[in-house]
Amino acid sequence: MTDPNPTDIDRLFDPPLQVAETHVSRIFLSGDRAWKLKKALTLPYLDFATLQQRRAACEREVELNRRTAPELYLGCRAVCRDASGQLSFVGQGEPVEWLIEMRRFPSDATFDHLAAAGKLGAALIEMLADTIAAFHAQAETVDAEATDTVTRTLAFNDAAFERRAPDCLSDAELAAFRAALQTEFERQRPLLATRKAAGRMRHGHGDLHLRNIALIEDRPTLFDCLEFDDGLAEIDTLYDLAFLLMDLLHHGCTDLANRALNRYLEASGDYDGLPLLPLYVALRAAIRCHIAAMTPAGRQDARGYLALAQRALRSEGARLVAVGGYSGTGKTTVARELAAALGGYPWGAVVLRSDVLRKQLQGRALTQRLPPESYTAEASRQTYAALLDGAERLLQAGSSVVLDAVFGRLDERAAVAAAAKSCSVAFGGLWLEAPREVLIRRVAGREGDASDATAAVVHWQLEHLQPPSEVEHAWSAVDAAGDRTATLARARAALPVG
Repeated sequence: MTDPNPTDIDRLFDPPLQVAETHVSRIFLSGDRAWKLKKALTLPYLDFATLQQRRAACEREVELNRRTAPELYLGCRAVCRDASGQLSFVGQGEPVEWLIEMRRFPSDATFDHLAAAGKLGAALIEMLADTIAAFHAQAETVDAEATDTVTRTLAFNDAAFERRAPDCLSDAELAAFRAALQTEFERQRPLLATRKAAGRMRHGHGDLHLRNIALIEDRPTLFDCLEFDDGLAEIDTLYDLAFLLMDLLHHGCTDLANRALNRYLEASGDYDGLPLLPLYVALRAAIRCHIAAMTPAGRQDARGYLALAQRALRSEGARLVAVGGYSGTGKTTVARELAAALGGYPWGAVVLRSDVLRKQLQGRALTQRLPPESYTAEASRQTYAALLDGAERLLQAGSSVVLDAVFGRLDERAAVAAAAKSCSVAFGGLWLEAPREVLIRRVAGREGDASDATAAVVHWQLEHLQPPSEVEHAWSAVDAAGDRTATLARARAALPVG
């Protein structure tokens, strides 16, 4: 049984009226409101055939999206037809349709438009990553297994690829990709099995690409989450994030994908799940690939997504880079800027920062100042040991790594070089230098940062720590006294990353 959508529903709205369509919805844009209608259709993955099903779907969509965008989702409204045949929201008669009422925002406020216009910067992307991490931390934990998510997605993708347009993708290239994806799946089964116990299986967004994120009142806002099948949204939080990373890479924003990933990792602390990211990004790209491949017009996009999925499964030229120097030399700025172009996977290197790790080890907020006993020689030894352990595990998984720490002792520098050797990757160290007065001015001007360094810390470091000597050939001195642009240029020259 099917309850068709009213054919005259556009008469509800005052002109001028704009109408936007997706394959499952129709959105009416009128004044300061957007009204979303579910099309009366049945697909393999959803059923909106009856009026009651559409009402339930509208109510569920409002409920779920109010987790992240309560200011946008105003409610679910009944459309009634009176005895004269007129439609209204307040008239007599039984409901003949249900609509979602939303606050309207400019169409160019979505992140895909911002990316195309070159208006997505590092600060906005880091704000977005913080927003996603906070959402994931509050999202409901679910009784689901990451292994089942992948199994279901692989089966769905295989069936969808069989429906692709003729001559869009060859059987041979799809067979090779499927085999590579299955191999990665089998390799990651043990880690996938740990995600539920680690608390990383949550009711996430499920459809976290750039078109479903908008800049509302100068704040990244997640909207239009996946509502029609809880099983598709009850997923690993890293799989949720992977859609955003894949979309940024598809838009050519490698640097922003790297920033988003590293900021999310700092906020969530989910470094243990990182080896799953190649599989997750490839799955997300494969979904976009088979959607594009449904029509001959999507052939170019389909090939682009397939190439991205294939590249996500390959690590190329992974390396370990250490950025050292006294507090205030700008290590974190240099580490973050270098990371995107350091090889490994398409999203670049993972940045491990001692200031962040020290606080994560103690269960403290990143901007919470630690007591002096957190900076004893033994506490620092434990921090550096954890830093190198994390780096080795990531390097063994194929990721490039940038370590951001002072490295003011010979044994610390020797240990990081040994870690690179044990993982059979190239190593390079950068030692940033600046005059005492510059360092003190910089640390005094910090706000909202994970570093607890003060002028007194800078004085102590200059008196008790030592820069690399001339015989430590893997380390290069970089003048960091100038502005950011000049320092980055010198760092890149000392450590080519292109």
